[in-house]
Amino acid sequence: MLHLRTLWLSLLFFLTLCTSVQAQSEFKYSYMPKKVYENQLFAVTVIGIGENGSENVTFNFTQSAVKPLFEQPLIIRNGNDSFYTFYFQAKKEDIRIPVLNVSTSTLETTLPAQTVFISTLKPREDFCQVIAADMKIKNSQVSNYDEKSHIVTLSIEAYEANLQDMALKDSNESGVDSLRRDFSKVTGEFYVVVPLAQDKLKFTYFNTIKKQYVFKEVPIVLEDAKVTTQSDLNPKEDSFEKLKKYSLMTLSGFFLLMFLFRRDFFYLVFGVISVITLLTLYIPHKKICVSQGAPLYILPTNTSTTSTKVDEKFDTLLLGEREGYKKVEYKDGIIGWIKNEDLCQN
Repeated sequence: MLHLRTLWLSLLFFLTLCTSVQAQSEFKYSYMPKKVYENQLFAVTVIGIGENGSENVTFNFTQSAVKPLFEQPLIIRNGNDSFYTFYFQAKKEDIRIPVLNVSTSTLETTLPAQTVFISTLKPREDFCQVIAADMKIKNSQVSNYDEKSHIVTLSIEAYEANLQDMALKDSNESGVDSLRRDFSKVTGEFYVVVPLAQDKLKFTYFNTIKKQYVFKEVPIVLEDAKVTTQSDLNPKEDSFEKLKKYSLMTLSGFFLLMFLFRRDFFYLVFGVISVITLLTLYIPHKKICVSQGAPLYILPTNTSTTSTKVDEKFDTLLLGEREGYKKVEYKDGIIGWIKNEDLCQN
């Protein structure tokens, strides 16, 4: 009887151990591309089977020149499974994803190194060097750059994109500012200097989902830029401003006349409010003084390229403000941003 009980307990222990082993998480690559294009940003995904998010999982790629763009992966839960995605940037040569050590409180797993081969795209004259799963132009702006050129700024949103490499073949002056990356999503401001006679910006990017080049076209219209960059430079020439002023004049006269005839202070109050509102429209725009030698930036960012330098101290209208920068108009209608520290001291 004792032997039977011992045998039963041993069997129960063995079954419990097997169940525990089966319940343990298992980690393996669920997505590893066989090949990518030169400079492409691509994803590598590890699946944690049975890892329901309750464990503290750590990942460590062994010492290598190849590192993911973010130390921590993008995590997506699906039932009891978890997906951990890392993003890498391809170069000109085949890329070797190093050995990956995965650790939990109960498990140590090593995923072997993998090789991702580099493929070359068929060249195109209008290729902007961006390879992406998707790329959208959210907004565009055109400003005067100098007497011979315009500067076009595009606000771009893309996914799995090497947006930092964006460039146009026929342009000597271009770049990307305000680059922000949130795992696969990337946003930035691309600027390019174009001749005055150019009326369209045309280029292609390569779509990794469609496996083909996608064409983009942006009209170059300075009038659109004036609305956003030079608004209220001369309110007297703005038809909407004139309409507002004439409307307020009419209302002010109506309320004051009604007060004289009715002697009702209701009309007097609204008349005074209309007059005060009307007077605010005639208050001149604030003027600021810019120091000699101050850089004029294309965008209000720390990494922005300078379009020119102020050759002498000058007074100008304040067109806008943003996080330590002032928007101003320089000579020849050039619009740009200066740092607050570059204002005249007195």
